[in-house]
Amino acid sequence: MSAEKTPGADTARPGRRTPLIVAAVAIVAALGITAAVSLGDDDKPSGTGSSSIAEVSGGTDPTKAATVLDRPFTKPALVLTDTKGEKYDLRERTKGKPTLIYFGYTHCPDVCPMTMSNIAIAKKQLPKADQDKLQVVFVTTDPERDTPAELAKWLPAAGDSSFTGLTGDFSAIQAGARQIGIGIDPPKKGTDGKVVSMHGAQVIAFSPTTDQGYVLYGEDASIDDYAKDLPKLVKGENP
Repeated sequence: MSAEKTPGADTARPGRRTPLIVAAVAIVAALGITAAVSLGDDDKPSGTGSSSIAEVSGGTDPTKAATVLDRPFTKPALVLTDTKGEKYDLRERTKGKPTLIYFGYTHCPDVCPMTMSNIAIAKKQLPKADQDKLQVVFVTTDPERDTPAELAKWLPAAGDSSFTGLTGDFSAIQAGARQIGIGIDPPKKGTDGKVVSMHGAQVIAFSPTTDQGYVLYGEDASIDDYAKDLPKLVKGENP
């Protein structure tokens, strides 16, 4: 986990950064969820995103962390490299399995490790059989620094050793993120010379029965939110 300091972050609440415009911005804004995390020094929103807007059903309750999508996302056709340096076909390896997908990077100072930790703690509350079924996939938005070895070291500390870490070509990762309404920008150097990344902060849950991404969580989803919802997500049910 990096202790890098984000320029201009002193005036912001912990875990908050300038929103990045993403495909799901319409529904996220309506629900009062922070759409994305920007870890750079540029206060202007990015234009990165997808042309499709997800629609929600029954997810407008502000007391619920989960947003159930009327038009679920198709699982991205991503073929990347896992922490063992081996080819990982996302669709093939997670087919028929409850899956949570998150795009982030290991040098993220707050939201990425917090999200992984929240899911990991909640996962441990599931029965062992359900823990084994649940797939958690972390796809880096900073593949140049996040090598398989770096992901293999970071994921057990930030989340759980069972989590899958993926890296590869940035353009492929960006295209895959866009397919599920998440915008990411190429990493760039800030004014202090440090490399920073801007990426959407949503977790997308994919059903084991349809392999569709049907539930969205924002960065404010807590351990309790995941602990309450995971038993249903493992079965492909609406939270």
